[in-house]
Amino acid sequence: MNNLDFWVSMESIVNEGFTPDGLMKLDCYAEQFISGRLIYKRFSPIEQHGCSTGGLCHVIASLLAGAKVEADYGSEGINDFKREFQCGAQQAQRIEQWAKVAGVWIDDVDRFLKDSLGEKIAEGGEAKVYDHGTTLIKSIGLDYFIQPILALDRISLHNAYFPETVITVIGFGRNKEGDFKIVVEQPFIKGERVSDEEIACYMKKMGFELRNPRNWTFATPEIYLSDMHDENVIKSAAGTFFVIDCDIRINTKELKQGGIRILTTEVEFAD
Repeated sequence: MNNLDFWVSMESIVNEGFTPDGLMKLDCYAEQFISGRLIYKRFSPIEQHGCSTGGLCHVIASLLAGAKVEADYGSEGINDFKREFQCGAQQAQRIEQWAKVAGVWIDDVDRFLKDSLGEKIAEGGEAKVYDHGTTLIKSIGLDYFIQPILALDRISLHNAYFPETVITVIGFGRNKEGDFKIVVEQPFIKGERVSDEEIACYMKKMGFELRNPRNWTFATPEIYLSDMHDENVIKSAAGTFFVIDCDIRINTKELKQGGIRILTTEVEFAD
């Protein structure tokens, strides 16, 4: 199977409404992705592994979001932002259709998590956090990304570069306002806050250059990383650093941080 055949197959699975046969094909593609027989050129090998450690739901949703949607083809009179918004809406709708059939969809996420886990213990710019004992459950929105594929990339990259706090996707849903949400689970890590200087030193050892201290932005030619402040990075009693949350992206030239990457959804099958 080549790249074109794969995406034609994915389009057929979507258009046929995720039949039992379609779900079996999706599971097969996800297993090939996880085993490395399906190579997703959007990612480096370590990043594809990061996507895999996000779980089967994460892998399938990432592939579904990568398939072309109507807005990708463009049309006259639509600006880039509106086209991006339309792409995001269509990606979310496609994931929702699959998640409902696959049994990983949650109606009214906020109410469900509150009823199941109690009141949220924290809330950030695009996430609500709930206590689940040794883990945390988070409901993540698309506020910073618009398109689900970029929010899913963030999870893949986090898992690749910060595997000590791996994020697992456990489902999808919408809140009562109709906003699309990704529901994830992450280990609970107890530690102490660290200084900006300690974070900068830690990132330098990882090969990242400090680009903007005002919003804690670091970058390599491959990866853009921001929001690395003392609420998102903690240190254990043994001195180990744990990145709990950050804004991590594939560093493209559009981010204007010296990026060299190009976003692609091309796949290749290993012999």
